[in-house]
Amino acid sequence: MGAEVEAVRAPRAPGGKRRSTTLLHLLNLEKPDGVFVFAANAAVKLPPPSPEPEAESLIDKIDSCCRVFTFADAERCADQRDLKRARLAEILAAVRSTTKSQPPGLALDHRVMAALVRMLAANLFRAMPPPPPSSFCPLADAGAEAAAEDLPAASSLLPSWPHLSAVYDILLAAIAAADPKSLRAHVDRRFLTSLLALFASEDPRERDRLKAAYHALYSKLTLERAFMRRSMANALLRFAHDASSASCSGGVGEVLEICGSIINGFAVPLKDEHRGFLLRVLLPLHRTRWLHAYHRQLVYCVLQFLHKEPSLAGAVVQGVLRRWPVTNCQKEVLLIDELEEIVDALGQHHFDALALPICNRIARCATSCSSQVAERALYVWNNERFLEMASSGEGTMERILPAFVASIEANLEQHWSKCVQQVTASVKTLLQQVAPDLYDRCAADLAAKRAEADAEATIREARWRRLEAAAAGANAEPEQNCS
Repeated sequence: MGAEVEAVRAPRAPGGKRRSTTLLHLLNLEKPDGVFVFAANAAVKLPPPSPEPEAESLIDKIDSCCRVFTFADAERCADQRDLKRARLAEILAAVRSTTKSQPPGLALDHRVMAALVRMLAANLFRAMPPPPPSSFCPLADAGAEAAAEDLPAASSLLPSWPHLSAVYDILLAAIAAADPKSLRAHVDRRFLTSLLALFASEDPRERDRLKAAYHALYSKLTLERAFMRRSMANALLRFAHDASSASCSGGVGEVLEICGSIINGFAVPLKDEHRGFLLRVLLPLHRTRWLHAYHRQLVYCVLQFLHKEPSLAGAVVQGVLRRWPVTNCQKEVLLIDELEEIVDALGQHHFDALALPICNRIARCATSCSSQVAERALYVWNNERFLEMASSGEGTMERILPAFVASIEANLEQHWSKCVQQVTASVKTLLQQVAPDLYDRCAADLAAKRAEADAEATIREARWRRLEAAAAGANAEPEQNCS
């Protein structure tokens, strides 16, 4: 009539306790009520086959991908390179099959993870080529800076990128699938240091993938975060102060993007370590001639600190002004932009304390011989936030306006650029509308100072003429005596 069903009740030990035999103990864990049902002729589900053969096959594939091709000759070893690329795709699929929602799969047990780390190190870690000779030549700066906005040159793109791209995908997938304990067991500090050194690559595609991988490792390796922060700080310091390594700026922007994300998560109040990173690492990065390559990321990091602790604004402004360029017009424009963004992030109290040094520098830039620098400095007055704080601060306009009045009058009289003169006239009209009496008083004081300076110059010139006449008379007497 059907499958025979037999009910078996586990015998009880004296005192109500179950017997401790192994079979009954295991059955009791499944059926605490002591009743077990056995179905005759029922299908019995067998345990899955041993994973050892699949794991060994995957490890063999990973080990076979440790061979690195040079890609110097497109025809040489083409079949083997295609085979390696196919195996990398299979490894990537196996790693991605391991998810957190399922039990740990075959792809990321300790033996497979060790093989993956060996394969990643063999394919990724390599000596970086030296920078091109033109980057050491000061005369090459103009061409290098002009090309910074363009797409990367073909010479900077790695021919081995089809393989490297798959390797970076495997690295990202392994980081996402592995648990932090497994990562700590296989990814050591030497691996992290070697990974950070790859930011010197000239290929922007590799730097972008590397940025994602390094940041993912920072998120999972909580015990290594302090070491990773120190490593990034040392790399940035080496770039800022070592002239030989400052010949190219590759990787600095990506490292700063990682730092910006980390700074965004700092707790308030900031630790001394974090303030030291701002003062001793970020501010010295303003001194390099490659500032244009990573200025956007640098400003973001600086502003994150100011949003968390506005009291650091004084040290930031002083650090930027100390590293102001003398002859690099492009850097001047960038730093004026940064000062304007710093002003936007400040409150009225902090702006009043820093308005004089900031505005004195901007006023000096307004009379620059470079039309770009002069126009950018004058356009600061188009910033509504800057104009509002300059006008509403107690005594702020009285302190900053004299320098701007002198720059405006000087531009209107003698600047060579017609565009700069037009912008200067517009700024003069604006300031006369905002503070007409103060502007007239500053203009009168400027005229009086100029008249006094002209009078002193006239007196000095007359004194020199008398000295020259006396010297000429003294030289004439010996000549008459000799005759």
